[in-house]
Amino acid sequence: MAELNTPYRLASKTPDKQQTVVTVRNSTIGGNELFMIAGPCAVESERQLFEIAGAVHAAGVPFLRGGAFKPRTSPYNFQGLEKEGLRLLKQASDTYGLGIITEVMDFSLLDLVYPYTDIIQVGSRNMKNYHFLKELGKTDKPILLKRGMDATVDEWLLAAEYILLGGNDQVILCERGIRTFDQSLRNTLDLGSVALVKELSHLPIVVDPSQGTGKRSVVGAMSKAAVAVGADGLMIEVHNDPDSALSDGPQSLSLDQFRKLMKELAVLSTVTGKRFKSKTLEMIDA
Repeated sequence: MAELNTPYRLASKTPDKQQTVVTVRNSTIGGNELFMIAGPCAVESERQLFEIAGAVHAAGVPFLRGGAFKPRTSPYNFQGLEKEGLRLLKQASDTYGLGIITEVMDFSLLDLVYPYTDIIQVGSRNMKNYHFLKELGKTDKPILLKRGMDATVDEWLLAAEYILLGGNDQVILCERGIRTFDQSLRNTLDLGSVALVKELSHLPIVVDPSQGTGKRSVVGAMSKAAVAVGADGLMIEVHNDPDSALSDGPQSLSLDQFRKLMKELAVLSTVTGKRFKSKTLEMIDA
């Protein structure tokens, strides 16, 4: 448990605040439920998104991820469909009853994105955009705060503190890998940080093994490891044609790979403190 004089006073676990449970669209993050998010890195077309959304729904996953605005390293890479992407996410949500999580890149886009999403994602690049975080503290929607690619755990929790100070207590942390000297994988997925955050903070934490590794062949193993170490949920990139994806294809699971992983996670969840909803298990077994 964090000491009472910790710099992240609101994010710290205390005798009176052991665990925050965020509830959104009848799903909980931080309780006994293993919260699942899946979908493409970027919304590319109506056909692409609806095929993926159908598979996500069929697997019992309650939330669809998809980037409408994409902060790419190269300005020449696909930047997203922007407002059209948001419209397609809303259509997929209405069709399949899925919650939506999508990234807001900066304050100027907040009003545009707000009506289309159930959870606002703050990407790795914005974790230290403290003015933006302060503004998000004034909103009434859950915020998924990704760890910065070079951030320490303390810096990550202090970033969450900025949101909490604004009055928004619906903060979900997301471990998405950090940059280290090892170039074998895109990032180093720091699962030790998950165990440490569970010790220090009452905030729920999910893991993104896709971004965290950049290699689809290890996403399944790292997903299971994340559940075993105590993560409250997973965010997994899924694509109907990963080899043709406009963004992050090498780390995206195919639809068949995703369904197989969901079945494996269902088995694992029976021996951990986090379990799928019964409805999810029924859909997986169907």
